[in-house]
Amino acid sequence: MTENAHQQPTAPASELPTQYAPADVEGPLYERWVERGYFEADATSGKPPFTVVIPPPNVTGSLHLGHAFEHTLIDALTRRKRMQGFETLWQPGMDHAGIATQNVVERELAKEGKSRHDLGREAFVERVWRWKGESGGQISGQMRRLGDGVAWSRERFTMDEGLSQAVQTIFKRLHDDELIYRAERIINWCPRCLTAISDIEVEYQDDDGELVSMKYGDGDATIVVATTRAETMLGDTAVAVHPEDERYRHLVGTLIKLPLTDRSIPVVADEHVDPEFGTGAVKVTPAHDPNDFEIGQRHDLPAITVMDEHAVITVPGPFQGQDRLEARSAIVAALRAEGRIVAEKRPYVHSVGHCSRCKTTIEPRLSMQWWVKVAPLAKAAGDAVRDGRVAIHPQEMEKRYFDWVDNLHDWCISRQLWWGHRIPVWYGPDGEVVCVGPDEEPPTGEGWHQDTDVLDTWFSSGLWPFSTLGWPEQTESLAKFYPNSVLVTGYDILFFWVARMMMFGLYAMDGTPPFHTIALHGMVRDQFGKKMSKSFGNAVNPLEWMDKYGSDALRFTLARGANPGVDVPIGEDWVQGSRNFANKIWNATRFALMNGATVEGPLPDASAMSAADRWILSRLNTVVAEVDAFYDDFQFAKLSDALFHFAWDEVFDWYVELSKTTFQAGGEPAKVSGRVLGEVLDVTLRLLHPVVPFVTETLWTTLTGGESVVVAEWPSDSGFRDAAAEREIETLQRVITEVRRFRADQGLQPGQRVPARLALGGTDLAPHEAAIRQLLRLQPEGEGFTATATLPVAGAEVALDLSGTIDVAAERKRLAKDLASAEKEKAQAVAKLGNEAFLAKAPDNVVDKIRGRLVKADEDIERIGAQLSRLPEA
Repeated sequence: MTENAHQQPTAPASELPTQYAPADVEGPLYERWVERGYFEADATSGKPPFTVVIPPPNVTGSLHLGHAFEHTLIDALTRRKRMQGFETLWQPGMDHAGIATQNVVERELAKEGKSRHDLGREAFVERVWRWKGESGGQISGQMRRLGDGVAWSRERFTMDEGLSQAVQTIFKRLHDDELIYRAERIINWCPRCLTAISDIEVEYQDDDGELVSMKYGDGDATIVVATTRAETMLGDTAVAVHPEDERYRHLVGTLIKLPLTDRSIPVVADEHVDPEFGTGAVKVTPAHDPNDFEIGQRHDLPAITVMDEHAVITVPGPFQGQDRLEARSAIVAALRAEGRIVAEKRPYVHSVGHCSRCKTTIEPRLSMQWWVKVAPLAKAAGDAVRDGRVAIHPQEMEKRYFDWVDNLHDWCISRQLWWGHRIPVWYGPDGEVVCVGPDEEPPTGEGWHQDTDVLDTWFSSGLWPFSTLGWPEQTESLAKFYPNSVLVTGYDILFFWVARMMMFGLYAMDGTPPFHTIALHGMVRDQFGKKMSKSFGNAVNPLEWMDKYGSDALRFTLARGANPGVDVPIGEDWVQGSRNFANKIWNATRFALMNGATVEGPLPDASAMSAADRWILSRLNTVVAEVDAFYDDFQFAKLSDALFHFAWDEVFDWYVELSKTTFQAGGEPAKVSGRVLGEVLDVTLRLLHPVVPFVTETLWTTLTGGESVVVAEWPSDSGFRDAAAEREIETLQRVITEVRRFRADQGLQPGQRVPARLALGGTDLAPHEAAIRQLLRLQPEGEGFTATATLPVAGAEVALDLSGTIDVAAERKRLAKDLASAEKEKAQAVAKLGNEAFLAKAPDNVVDKIRGRLVKADEDIERIGAQLSRLPEA
């Protein structure tokens, strides 16, 4: 804890409305924070830096639950670090999202009956920039709704002037170091987006297709091959078999007839072929399959492209001009007519790649593209984690990281788009190829032209941790805030984004990794653990929940479910529960202020405090230490849960209640408890602030008169512990809890008063008799008192006179009936579980259900028996 020394007196509770209305509070508070510059970062300060970059959302995007979840975690980290005295930078910005943005603008043009080709490249790009200015970036306003404490003055865009210079600089350096090259290889082609996409932009799903077995050759020179893409047979240039497969050894090196064509193709021996799979022979189409391309390279086979960029057949003949799916059916029909179909399997469920942007089935296609030679870059990225320069959290995610970076293929970085960073390479009339850096003039003159492709979006976002700080210029911000302290991101883009930032950061920054720690979180799912999707009907707009329950409620729900690397289920009723928590904090603080809670002056000496005062301060320091440890381990769920239970259960439900008798009595003890309660609320609100910033700001400034909790000092553990006070209050809690449970079991109303005799001698409970009677609604025993029920608990004894409140005979009869039912249930469960024939036939879930019934029956028998034992004989 920290000692308060506020200049302003504690504000009265009357300054707080009787009810918390998030909509009235959140917007004005956020704008005040921004106006005061709380979220800005000074590169010249002497404070230690703490840097986090925002995973840049697409300029086409809007805030979804995944964003809200991730931003909540980052905001909590940065708010805490700011309070701890760090020069804290949360770097904001957006990604230009090449394919997604171009698709949006092309759809807008289509409504006007135009295409991008009608406008031309320059005018189309201008149109995209105009769309970006008018419609893009709505997510920025939504981030403000959520409370994101980002440095807005530093906001960057992956295609702004500075970042474009960074892209051109690193392309030039990689090219000059022969780590970027141009080559014709197999790529993933999207016939809808009309561009290459990288392996990580392909989503695989099980589709219903067909597996067709076809006979090539004739007579003794016959081989059966199978395929799910019959249309590619037009580009076959060989059949491959395993070199040790005796069935085909006599055909290796010979030519066989390729059906439906006038070509003959060789039979080649290649160890890639699995002789145990299918017929042990595979058709080889080097221009349309990555494995076939490798076989073709090894055997010097020609590569015949059979489709154009729209996946339309280009081979002269009866199938020319047909779409690939149309041609697939036509070719199978033609082969069937020739008697060459050996077998057909429909439906044949198999894994098929789809474009992650438009969901079109991708087409492997031979194409001239630009590539990054990743082997040395990936090795450096792996070494940085292996040697401890970068920690991955949770550690078990390291294996997934190594599995990826240790097996990376060269990265196709060119895209056949107009929106994006255009590749800085010029071609001359005599075959010249010139890569131009940002400070160099491109070659001019007749016949010179720039490459028409743009770079993969992930190429520019891979520079994000240092390009946003001014690189390649050696800026004060770069010196202060690089490397980033931590990267908070989802495990789903560990490969998309994290690996690329690692490779580029280590390369560009002389071996210094882009961040010290990679903290991976899971995906947000619905309350049943199902992936959220519009098609599933379970997608949620977080803005609706924020409108309904407040931003703090959504944030707290998300943080409370955030276990490292684990998916997060969320349901509306949980957000409603978090709203109730915010209301509880509000109402409890109002009550405390009305009853003497204050932060004025130093804390009283422990000798002047009651046991309850010392207990809550001891517990407070323990929670401060726990929360710090959980933050350092990125255990957001645990720290949120610890704060929830401390605030609700211990502060509001116990300490405030125990203090009521003290406040009512007045005098010096009431002043002491008022100061202790003020301290506890002050520290608790500061601990809660990073996760629930709005309600805590309003309450903390009202309580303390301080400027803002955003810039208040983060609490520290003072070391104060009082084990004796903790034991004493725990004993008191046991007595009150046990008697409350008994009252509820007997059907007594919470406010119903019952005569009672308290025997507290020999315990630490004597000073608490007034509090016990008040909390349990126990009135003095009075004349004619008869102890009809006696509860021994924690060394004390509470005798109750229930004669005027319940019908003992009727209650015993009711409990006896319940006990008989529970015993019957137990007997039935025991009989079934003892029946070997039943156990052998019953499904596991049925057996488990019966075991559960047995456990519950045992619990009911014990509970009802205890209730009966406490009642007097009728």
